Amino acid sequence: MISITDAFDGGNIIVKNSGDPSRIELEIRKDKDSDFYQWFYFKLAGAKGEDCRLQILNAGNSAYPGGWDDYRAVATYDRKSWFRVPTLYRDGQLAISVTPKHDQIYLAYFAPYTMEQHHQLIADMSMRENVRLDVLGNTLDGQTIDLLTVGNEDPAGQIKKHRYWVTARQHPGETMAEWWMEGFVDRLTDTADPVARALLNQAIFYIVPNMNPDGSRRGHLRTNAAGINLNREWQSPSLEKSPEVHHVLSHMRKTGVDFALDVHGDEALPYNFIAGCEGVPSFTEKRDALLQSYKSALKVASPDFQTKYGYPRNPPGKANLKICANAIGEEFGCLSMTLEMPFKDSAISPDQRFGWSPERCKLLGRANLDAMLQVVGELR
Repeated sequence: MISITDAFDGGNIIVKNSGDPSRIELEIRKDKDSDFYQWFYFKLAGAKGEDCRLQILNAGNSAYPGGWDDYRAVATYDRKSWFRVPTLYRDGQLAISVTPKHDQIYLAYFAPYTMEQHHQLIADMSMRENVRLDVLGNTLDGQTIDLLTVGNEDPAGQIKKHRYWVTARQHPGETMAEWWMEGFVDRLTDTADPVARALLNQAIFYIVPNMNPDGSRRGHLRTNAAGINLNREWQSPSLEKSPEVHHVLSHMRKTGVDFALDVHGDEALPYNFIAGCEGVPSFTEKRDALLQSYKSALKVASPDFQTKYGYPRNPPGKANLKICANAIGEEFGCLSMTLEMPFKDSAISPDQRFGWSPERCKLLGRANLDAMLQVVGELR
């Protein structure tokens, strides 16, 4: 007998009809108090050896229907190795074809990064040298907003270290952002890594691996427990609707910010790219030079990164100051960027079996240290 469930951390699916394995009908549940939806994650059991076709009936009305073109869902048997499976978008429906080799298989929009994985990441990293864990506050669901601080002040007070802020997963369905974080923090805290050591001689890092714990656990695409898109809250966050942004921004104002990178995923574009804050009123030629220097250095460090495709630059003075990178760039007058990764495969370096994958996310996270070192001396 076929069984389909999403009753676990980060799960999301509604079963409409599962009687015929050749026509299993499903829908994606909307984020709470919101019209956003696109993230799905569920377990299919009892279909070993069956040719299953799973139809997501409401795909055409999802947040980014253009994201389904040339998209392939991911699957796993062991919840460790995720691979791509045949997927077709037509007439507003997404059809996933799979013949399970074992008694159960998990399917998802992208490889999940659950809150249990997040807690393990925090536990592992907080035990490393020169790492401190702080809880900045609590979410609406009562989860903690975790901050990892890596590095220390110069005890002699002779070197004023730069303040690097790195945040991820404001949009909980963009799980690639926390896979990126895992690779990034692992390398930054490796005391044998010469790039990490050189960076920490000149900078202190403030890292929020998951800005949206509630949305992550609930299986949301884009919002928190109140149905709020956190990446539109940076001008006036509130404890009632967006405590995650409120607490992080409050701490930024205590530490100062010299460099900011906010990590995301893009549903439609099959590329890794960076968007700057060119449209903020205070943007300068110096900051533009820093932005170009960072992107050029990252392109050298990772062949998976490119600079040809991405978002168009905002005209001068026309940036949306509710968005994280723009708000930070304007308030702190610093190099502030958004890094985007694909849900699909990377078009410039495709991998037929795995597509854009957790392993590649982590490698890109690690590569960003090289670019950070490239610009650290130019921040003064």
